[in-house]
Amino acid sequence: MNIAIKGMLLCVLWTFALVASLADAAIADYGFELLQPEFREGDDVIIAVRLVNKRTGQAVPDAVIFAIRIDMAPDGMPTMDAPLEPMPSPEPGVYRFATALMMAGGWELSLAAKVQSEEGTVVARLLVKAVP
Repeated sequence: MNIAIKGMLLCVLWTFALVASLADAAIADYGFELLQPEFREGDDVIIAVRLVNKRTGQAVPDAVIFAIRIDMAPDGMPTMDAPLEPMPSPEPGVYRFATALMMAGGWELSLAAKVQSEEGTVVARLLVKAVP
């Protein structure tokens, strides 16, 4: 292979690496925030999170949240989970879930979402506390 072809191949590989790293950096600019970290244990708990663009501080509406789970992993009981039901939200960029926190202690809310026009997945594990 001559030097010109090797140089062109190296340039193409470098471009692909650069594009991949920019895509990772873009999705890393997003994150979930709990609006309230502590709740009374019970059957009628509404947990709200905000998806935020960390660079601008703006809420991100219309994300597709495709994986949700809440369990007591922080207290060493990852198999103790609770149902989690998406609910409508009155505010763009805020995502609400109804659940039953049957026991006081630490709960972990796990979320995965796709942001429009971004490659990759926003993943979060947020700590929630249920008190008696």
